[in-house]
Amino acid sequence: MNRTFRFQGFIFIGVIFLLSFDSVHAQKISSQKLDGYVTRILKTFEVPGLAVAIVKDGKPVLTKGYGVRQLGNPARVDNQTLFGIASNTKAFTAAALAILVDEGKIAWDDRVIDHMPEFQMYDPYVTREITVRDLLVHRSGLGLGGGDLLLWPSTTFTRHEIISRLRFVKPASSFRSKYAYDNILYLVAGQIIPEATDTSWDDFVRQRIFAPLGMASSNTSIRSFQSGDNIAIPHARIEGRVQPMEYSNLDNVAPAGAINSNVTDMAKWVIAQLDSGRIRSEQNGKLRLFSSRETDEMWSPQTIIPVRKPPSGLSAVRPNFSGYGLGWVITDYRGKKIVYHTGVLPGMVSRVTLVPDLKLGIVILTNQEAAGAFNALTYYILDTYFGVSPMDWIKVFYSAAKDWEDKAKEIETRQETARVRDSKPSLPPEKYSGQYTDAWYGEVTISLEQETLVLRFSHTPSFVGDLEHWQYDTFVVRWRDRGLRADAFLTFALNPDGSIDQVKMVPVSPLTDFSYDFQDLLLKPVKKDTDTHK
Repeated sequence: MNRTFRFQGFIFIGVIFLLSFDSVHAQKISSQKLDGYVTRILKTFEVPGLAVAIVKDGKPVLTKGYGVRQLGNPARVDNQTLFGIASNTKAFTAAALAILVDEGKIAWDDRVIDHMPEFQMYDPYVTREITVRDLLVHRSGLGLGGGDLLLWPSTTFTRHEIISRLRFVKPASSFRSKYAYDNILYLVAGQIIPEATDTSWDDFVRQRIFAPLGMASSNTSIRSFQSGDNIAIPHARIEGRVQPMEYSNLDNVAPAGAINSNVTDMAKWVIAQLDSGRIRSEQNGKLRLFSSRETDEMWSPQTIIPVRKPPSGLSAVRPNFSGYGLGWVITDYRGKKIVYHTGVLPGMVSRVTLVPDLKLGIVILTNQEAAGAFNALTYYILDTYFGVSPMDWIKVFYSAAKDWEDKAKEIETRQETARVRDSKPSLPPEKYSGQYTDAWYGEVTISLEQETLVLRFSHTPSFVGDLEHWQYDTFVVRWRDRGLRADAFLTFALNPDGSIDQVKMVPVSPLTDFSYDFQDLLLKPVKKDTDTHK
């Protein structure tokens, strides 16, 4: 989804670009050198498999796979291997809406409630004023990843239920005042499509984008996978070791991140993007997905992304400007406009990069959560086509990731050092058990099982965790699914009579995916004789 980058450390690395450089001389990339570079990347970042597409001047230069689909299995990645492209889906959702704008069925500045009268945000003013454009540009006032626990990890909520609960998610800032990446409003954007066409987002993307482009292998749900299909398996470092993971089902938030594709299909998508929405083929002649006017709209900065001082070791990668368009990030690299997006799922990360002036496009799909891999490869390819000697990008991004991990460990060490180990909970264990509810998420249960307090989120099957006492009335929830990598502090606040007033949660590690927005929950005990929001 996040997605977007999902990881806080990766978000910064993915958004920064190099300082300007005036001389651009396109070069032909050496397949042999590229193969050697990718081999180094796979080893350095412990990535099992990777696929890359390069397009130039309307034609594929390279579509190739490297490594394996799954550790322990000899099946190789090739140019037909499907990966989850995560938040690179957002550009497809923006393009789908652009098609409807061209057809006069919607306008970017239409109010959302004019198409979805039942839609509500927390603030009535925002409900009244938010537009279709606002849904796509991360300036709604929601906090980073606001409301993501409604969809992340996989939940039982339907698309309609997620949108309905959005009205209870409190904003973190005023409307249109600042950039904060979100996923949930892309779901809303996707649901504009059935309101305007009586066709689901999924069918519209298949019929109006995949089919004309000839993206025959791409789909919008992992439910399309069949046994024996050419599919990359997600991997992540779990408990110190890279290992396979289950695919995440994103059906309920599909417009934000559910597309699965391969580099052969994605090359066709990139060629159309770089040709202002045109499709050229012997069978179809010249067709259009969307107009050049809408290309300009999607590739124009709509929300400013602050340019911050980069961490140590990355001082050379500060951009001159950065902004979010409609489904794309727009920035600069060596004096050229860059249009790009990234995607992050559990066990998969990807990146799509366009250089409009050079008609150059790069797609990199991987099956491990190592953003340094696709960043290093992207910059290597860009520098080659820009006619400059590439830096050792593998070393640069590996060092940046290592520094971030080291800083996170320092924070966790300070937490451990400051912990008051001999403190005791205020209440006996059974007094903490019971049902709790949050206004936007819903029900959470804490139960005493074999002398251990166990936390369960009612709509998130994987959220089952054991509580370990930390200090005073704060516990740490250790999720039984260690692949979540999202342990959290759970703090109980008591009333004067010793009863529980509320419970707050925050992630333990700064490396925790921002979509685990525990900090936005306010859990209140459920009184058995009263009705609660469900």
